[in-house]
Order: sequence, then structure tokens, then C-alpha cells
Amino acid sequence: MKRLVLPALPAALLCFFSACGTADQPATGESGNQQHLPNIVLIYLDDLGYGDTGAYGATALATPNIDALAAGGLRFTDGYAASATCTPSRFALLTGMYPWRVQEARILPGNAPLLIDPDQLTLPALLKKQGYQTGIVGKWHLGLGNGNTDWNGHIAPGPNELGFDYSYILAATQDRVPTVYIQNGGVVDLDPTDPISVDYQQNFPGEPTALDHPELLKLNWDHGHNNSIVNGIPRIGFMKGGQAARWVDEDMADTFLTEAREFVTDHQEGPFFLYYALQQPHVPRTPHARFAGTTGLGPRGDAIAEADWCIGELMKTLQEEGLLENTLVILSSDNGPVLNDGYVDQAVELNGSHTPWGPLRGGKYSLFQAGTRVPLIVSWPGTVLPGVSDALVSQVDLLASLGKLAGAEISGTDSQDRLDAFLGRSPEGRSELVLEATGRTAFRQGDWVLIPPHDGPAVASNVNIELGNSPDYQLYRLSDDLGEAHNLALEEPGKLQELITAYEAVVHSN
Repeated sequence: MKRLVLPALPAALLCFFSACGTADQPATGESGNQQHLPNIVLIYLDDLGYGDTGAYGATALATPNIDALAAGGLRFTDGYAASATCTPSRFALLTGMYPWRVQEARILPGNAPLLIDPDQLTLPALLKKQGYQTGIVGKWHLGLGNGNTDWNGHIAPGPNELGFDYSYILAATQDRVPTVYIQNGGVVDLDPTDPISVDYQQNFPGEPTALDHPELLKLNWDHGHNNSIVNGIPRIGFMKGGQAARWVDEDMADTFLTEAREFVTDHQEGPFFLYYALQQPHVPRTPHARFAGTTGLGPRGDAIAEADWCIGELMKTLQEEGLLENTLVILSSDNGPVLNDGYVDQAVELNGSHTPWGPLRGGKYSLFQAGTRVPLIVSWPGTVLPGVSDALVSQVDLLASLGKLAGAEISGTDSQDRLDAFLGRSPEGRSELVLEATGRTAFRQGDWVLIPPHDGPAVASNVNIELGNSPDYQLYRLSDDLGEAHNLALEEPGKLQELITAYEAVVHSN
């Protein structure tokens, strides 16, 4: 029996069905009256683990604003990102398609071409068609341009060609070049006399790297981050030029928060869709001085505290503008946690008693649960009642579910309409789900998880995370083994074959 724990409905509560339609009669969109369409804010953190917030059991790290969002909304215990790494999860989030269906949906370099075809249906394009003003602020990491990007001109196709009316982004990740902000296809503050060049194969003559100029570093690299140096931080990839446009890492959270708040205030007449993609706690962890040293857990903990504050400030803006009761807020993460992910920032040494993965096994890059099971909170005061849901839901379902909310029916994708589960109207979620990590897949059906045989190391040595690879089938029953400690493949041959058959039917489907 799925759990949906909710308090009794207050008599004075504004009924969702009268304001926004029912499951049989959804809210009107492009062709009808839009006054009842809610604003939608999707808050997406980067590498935030299942156990990284107080709402999900953390005691050594305070996250009061995320906790408040959970206390006033619906907290999902069984919510999933589509992948255990960032680019594939973001691809699925926007397209409603499993990322393992697209070979190119892997972690992209900063100069990769746009991963999503502009003709493909996307969440922002769908909502825009239904009358929403759409914006993205923060991390993109889905590629830009057609493969030979000129960073000194108009950069397209990109978010604006996929349905976003407004975009203010970093191209890939904070640890990858180019280290500049891009607004609606143009580099912010670019000096045309100092053009930007980017290369992921070889350095530019005379440009310092972490290997030949370690004295320039304020943050040392551990693995994989020893190319161009920007603000004393070594990056992945090589870059020259664009000095006036380069971001200050410690100011990034404030910069994105300002943009997100301005988007809300500029579009308060609504309806609007804001995809607020925070960079925290992805490396390099560079919290502003206001947060540095405040948690005792090192830069990773401080970055989470900073992100929590940003979320609180955005919620405060919604409240000040009188928008809270007409705004659906969804908070989640793109994948599970990682401590040492390329820099010497004492994330391991200072972690103490904190468990970013919570009760789960694995982490980022892993097929075990901590790779893809992430925090997922839905808040809509007056419509979504506070509570806890055990419904199995995935971010891949947001396309169909939010489409249904906006009055559009979706078919032909992996996205399922789970609007009733997301809004707490039903305890029932998905019956099955394919999990993914760096091209490898696993299968969830009911309480069972099947991990097929995969080649490769059992543990990723650089990050010290179990990957879930094994030469044999693995079968776990999560209802009494959430930590996936007991492989039941030999003890349950019938169930094993049942899941293998179901898994192969999905992965071999179109």
C-alpha cells in the first residue's frame, strides 16, 4: 500500500478542482482562459544527495528553507532523477525522454553542440504554447550551437530555441570553460577587442594551466581539473580571452538569484515558468564569504547552506509579490551526491557524521539507489496539502504532468501523466522505471530493483563511490533492504526472470 500522509482538508481551503480544473477537465491553456493557470517554479540543484537536507534526515547540516518548503508541501520519499549524472538528467527533465535512448546524452564538454533538436517537444515549449512566459536561470549543460560555437557572436541554437523566452545561463558546469554568463545567446559583458576562444583538446600558446603554473592556484585539483586557470581555480578545458566577461565564482549564487527574482517580478502577471538551476553543491564549491566556514563541513556544506538561503530568498520574493498561492514550486536534484569530485576541498575530511546519501547505497555515477533517488518536494499553498508521499515518481514525468496541468495532452514519450501523484491527490505513482548511470541501466518495478550485469570497476576510485557494476545479476527488494545490501538473485529466480523480461521489454521498445 502506497502511503500518502496528509492532514484533514480545512473547510476554507480553496479547492484545486474549482480553480484549475479536474483530471477530466484540465486547466485551460492557449485556446482558453488562462487566469487560473498557476505559475511554475522548478528549482533544480546540482549533486544534492537524498540525505543532504534536514527534510530527508540530515542532522549535521541545517537547511531551514528547504525544510520549510517540505513542511508546507508534499515530500516524496521515492522520487527519481532520470540519471546519476547531470546532462542526461537535464535532457530527460526537459524532453520527457529516457536519456539512455540517445547515445549523445552523456556528460558534455563546454563546447558541445546543442543536444536537443529544436524541433523536439520540450517542457518550456509546451508551456509557452499554453500561454506561459518561460525562463531559465542557472546551469544549462545541454550544449550550445551546432558544434563550432563562436562565443563572440550570437550563440544559437540554445535555450531560446527550445522554448525559453529568457535565458541567463552558464554553458556547462562551473568547473568547465567557458567561464562566462550567456544571456539570450550572447556573452554578458564581452569586450569585442578581447575575443573568447575555447578548446577541449589543446591549450592556447602562453595560457597558464594548473600543471605548469601551480603557484597561481587558490584551489588545488585532485583529478581531472588541471587545464586553464580562472580566478585561481583550475578548470576542465582550455580558454583564452574574455577577461571582462569572466565570472567571479564566489558571486555566482548571488548573480543567479538576482536574475531569478527579477524574472518573477517582471512576469508577476503570469502565468510564468521559471527553471531555476542552481550550481550548488557541484564543484568547484565556492560559497560567498557570507557562507564560507558556516557549517563546519567545508565548502560542500557551505555551498548547500548558500543554496538553501537562495531558495529562501526566492520564496520570499514570491510571497512579497503575493504569488505563493498561485505558484507551484517543485524542488529536486539532478543526481546523487559526491564528495571528492576533482578538487582538494576537504569534502571527505570535513564531512564528519553527515551522510549525503542518507540510507541509500552509492552516489553520483552509480546504479545503486543513491545515484538517482533524490529529494523531491512539491509546494503549492492552498492546493497541495502538506504531507509525505511514497508514490514512485520520476522527473521524466514532469513533461506530461505539467502539460496536463496546463491543459495539454502528451503522448509518444517516456513521460507519464502523474499529476495526481505530484499534487498529492493520489498515492499511486509509476509501476516501473528505468534507471541510468553513464550509459548503464537498471530497472525498478514495484519494490524490486534489477541491476543487470555491467562491465567495469565496482568502485570509481577517483570519487570512492560504488558504481553497481557486477558480472552477475543483482536483485534487491527495497521494502526491507533500502540500502541494497542483500542480493536476492539466487534466492528469487522466478522474480529475477520476471524483472529481466519486463526490463528487456522496456529497453528494447521504441
